[in-house]
Amino acid sequence: MKFRAAAVQMVAADDKAANLKEAERWVREAVVEGARVVALPEVFIWRGNKQFEREFAEAIPGPTSTRMAGLARELEIYLLAGSILEAIPESAKIYNTSLLFDPSGKLLAQYRKIHLFDVDLANGTSLRESATREFGDEIAAADLGFCKAGLSVCYDLRFPELYRRLANAGVDLIFVPSAFTAYTGQAHWEALLRARAIENQVYLIAPDQFGKSAKSFETYGHSMIVDPWGKVLAERSDGAGIISAEIDLDYLARIRAELPALKHRRL
Repeated sequence: MKFRAAAVQMVAADDKAANLKEAERWVREAVVEGARVVALPEVFIWRGNKQFEREFAEAIPGPTSTRMAGLARELEIYLLAGSILEAIPESAKIYNTSLLFDPSGKLLAQYRKIHLFDVDLANGTSLRESATREFGDEIAAADLGFCKAGLSVCYDLRFPELYRRLANAGVDLIFVPSAFTAYTGQAHWEALLRARAIENQVYLIAPDQFGKSAKSFETYGHSMIVDPWGKVLAERSDGAGIISAEIDLDYLARIRAELPALKHRRL
């Protein structure tokens, strides 16, 4: 079986309405190109000064999740709402939460980012996601009927044990919505995506933010779709837009049969 998947590349600012309008525009364009599965990047709905994150966080269900559910239902697609900032009742912190909707608008999976980006980079970028965000603690996967999908977010990409757990759960593709820093992305983004795809024999759909928003760090772009052999099927280096590629589940099955590495593990 084959189907077309698409990833949206955009740069979000601190205007929710403008971000939502742009996200919906690109999702609709992906559907025009034949995409049955569409993925948005991490924090696509709002990026700004971290001291205001709690103010702009939402409950789930809430305005953005309801809007995304309606979009999936209207377009009859599987829609990965990259991630939104999810309010935690009676807490000053928030979750960074990815949502996967089916063509009826039903929420199939909800994943709260497990690994938080606390770094001091050589280029002067200093980030402490854990200062404002709470750690997730559960993996998430969903059956789409024709394949099984796993969820991850951005910095998770550096932790292969998460992807192996998803592979053990039987997923065929994994989403990696991101706002990857330009500095680390230039060095590691493609290498990590290809490695996770190869070692777990899955497709990866990785929509990334690009460029610098007015009140946040510069992001790398280079959204990619990678096949289980590690081949980059589609890439957008810079600028807003979409990429798409054919996901071939028969090819995936052949790769796993010819090189059954997951069955050869000796731990």
